[in-house]
Amino acid sequence: MAATKIVVYGLSTEGYAIACQMAIKGADVFIVDESAHMAISLKAEIAKTYPNVTSLKEDEPLLGVEPIDVAISHAEYLFFAPRVRKTGQEAKMEIHSKFKDATSSIKKGGSVIYNLPTGIGGNNETISLLEHVSGLEMGKGISYFYYPLSKNSVPEIIGSFNAKDDEKLAKLLESDKKVKKFVSISSAEILHAIKVLTQFASLSSVLEVSKFAQDVQTRNDLVQTEYNDLFLDDMTNRLYDLRSLGTSVEGAGTMMYLVNGSIKGIEGYVKRLIDEIRSTLKKNELKASRTKVVLVWTQDSYEMRGDKVDMLNSLVTKLRDYIGDVEIHQGPELDIFHSDKTTIIVACSKFDYDKITKNGKDSDVIIIKTNPLCEILQ
Repeated sequence: MAATKIVVYGLSTEGYAIACQMAIKGADVFIVDESAHMAISLKAEIAKTYPNVTSLKEDEPLLGVEPIDVAISHAEYLFFAPRVRKTGQEAKMEIHSKFKDATSSIKKGGSVIYNLPTGIGGNNETISLLEHVSGLEMGKGISYFYYPLSKNSVPEIIGSFNAKDDEKLAKLLESDKKVKKFVSISSAEILHAIKVLTQFASLSSVLEVSKFAQDVQTRNDLVQTEYNDLFLDDMTNRLYDLRSLGTSVEGAGTMMYLVNGSIKGIEGYVKRLIDEIRSTLKKNELKASRTKVVLVWTQDSYEMRGDKVDMLNSLVTKLRDYIGDVEIHQGPELDIFHSDKTTIIVACSKFDYDKITKNGKDSDVIIIKTNPLCEILQ
């Protein structure tokens, strides 16, 4: 029996993870590297050797390649998992352009699995675009599924046009012996929206209430809780999904208040973090010209969503309004050169905070944790 032919469009962390999973199961998998404009053959032994895109890119093993349109024209299943680095309306245009590029060569009988999160009703537009680009009728000439991937979790359900099951697809995506259940696309959108809103409603509550921890005793008590290890990196997970929910809902109903309130909660936290950095300068009688801020935030550059890149750039811009010398540090080794300036290190994730504390602390370094308390270690 011939192996199932699969193309994953987008050399993203999430796309690569499912591509590897399917290659190990014996599928014939190609993954599209948009920057190289080629489809790369992903064999089971490569999938086992290279656990992530970074390791694959660093080693550059010899891999079979095919033109993108050729690979897609042979695909039974096309997964759409590109990296999106624009925001707002520009992101929509970028996704549309990539989706057209991905689906223009698909043949009759093929299936498209959409892996980016959409808001409520967001897949209707994508389905119309797919029918227009392919010239095929949905549910007859072509099939469509909604399966929004994120880095730390895999959906348990698959949204399917007309809620139709596809056993072959379910087998390919099955992990830990958990069989995927098919539901209608609108059900999948609603369930994803509930997951996202629940996450951010909980986060907003923590951030807002933590502002009231002013005295030393209360702050010390809160440091002992699990909220102490919630960093800016965690706060920006799925922010893209939250924003796409916001653009899909009209009017000023409760749902819009939930979305906007959550976005405001994160923006308010960032403002508070910058105020803490400024007040640290004041308390220590430091001049802005004699101070250097180092933002330590190790990010995955292959992640589908660009929220973290966006947040980091925004932080740099806002901080440079007060302090000229702002640096970004990423990567496993922390090598902050000694300078004649007082250094404020801002730890943006638990991983980075552990890396900083492992290094030992110099007396002229102040560490700020981007947790709900904006904890300062001097």
